[in-house]
Amino acid sequence: MKITNIQFGMLRVPLKTPFKTALRTVNQVDDIVVMITTDTGHTGYGEAPATAVITGDTHGSIIDAIRHYIAPRLIGQDIADLNRLTQLVQSSMEKNSSAKAAVEIALYDLWGQLYNAPLYKLLGGGDPVITTDITISVDYIDKMVADAISAVDRGFGSLKIKVGKDIGVDIERVKAIYAAVEGRALLRLDANQGWTAKQAVYALHTLEDAGVKLELVEQPVKARDLAGMRYVTERVHTPVMADESVFGPMEVIELIRLRAADIINIKLMKTGGISNAIRIADIAAMHNVECMIGCMLESAISVAAAVHVAVARADVITKVDLDGPSLCQYNPVEGGVIFNEAEISVTDAPGLGIREIRNLVTEAAA
Repeated sequence: MKITNIQFGMLRVPLKTPFKTALRTVNQVDDIVVMITTDTGHTGYGEAPATAVITGDTHGSIIDAIRHYIAPRLIGQDIADLNRLTQLVQSSMEKNSSAKAAVEIALYDLWGQLYNAPLYKLLGGGDPVITTDITISVDYIDKMVADAISAVDRGFGSLKIKVGKDIGVDIERVKAIYAAVEGRALLRLDANQGWTAKQAVYALHTLEDAGVKLELVEQPVKARDLAGMRYVTERVHTPVMADESVFGPMEVIELIRLRAADIINIKLMKTGGISNAIRIADIAAMHNVECMIGCMLESAISVAAAVHVAVARADVITKVDLDGPSLCQYNPVEGGVIFNEAEISVTDAPGLGIREIRNLVTEAAA
């Protein structure tokens, strides 16, 4: 099975409600889809969002990176030689992690198809059913409370609460949501780098003293401020999770060395795809550090890949934040992983199991 062509598409799916964080507001999934075809007639699918405020990638940079730097290395290569292919992708250029992720996802999809097995089984197997949380976007307190209650009523047992806009209002937001859903759902806070270290400690101490029990707080300070991350981690009872602070394996090693966080959030768009995501999970497992697996604003294409990784590394990936498809007005993907509110199920279809992508606008080949 040799690669013959790499083609692009644009996928746009409206969100049920605007996605608001301390960094941005988004109204729709607006992602590049990568389709790699082979001489056997198989197609592998990958996907990448343009999350410039986090990864630095834009739609244009993703397409150019693949077209001019990654694709030329892959045409004619054999899918069976997966380790070599991922090395070619990762060494093609610096950074551009989302572009690399989209290509790697498509390669792993084809690898599963080559051996006629679902990807998670080739990665080690596991229970093909997992449970995700859902994001409650930053908004007026009454709106956030209503969204939280609605999510719990739909079966979500974990809520990721976006904060980081205004420290005083953030505290009141969390108190109100906790009072509304106490005993029915766990709360995870995500500040998206919106606080200083001292603000984070103040906010968490205030919430802890008020009896608010939190499962974790995600990325309370700026991504590069590992000293600030450690400052918070050492001073609060709530577990601290690193997200934007961790892109690749080397950063994970440094974060663990500094004891700057309790949990690591793995996202394929940060790691550059599946190969480094697995390395991060394995490094964390060696140090008894838990991981979450998350996503950007992605559809069921790339989120499916993250699901397969989560299933195969469930021993260390103990928390799941793969709600992208649940935030969309509809699922454009036929086949693949089944997203049913909080429950996500993997089928035994080969690779990612994707049969078709609806409303995909196809563009020129690489």
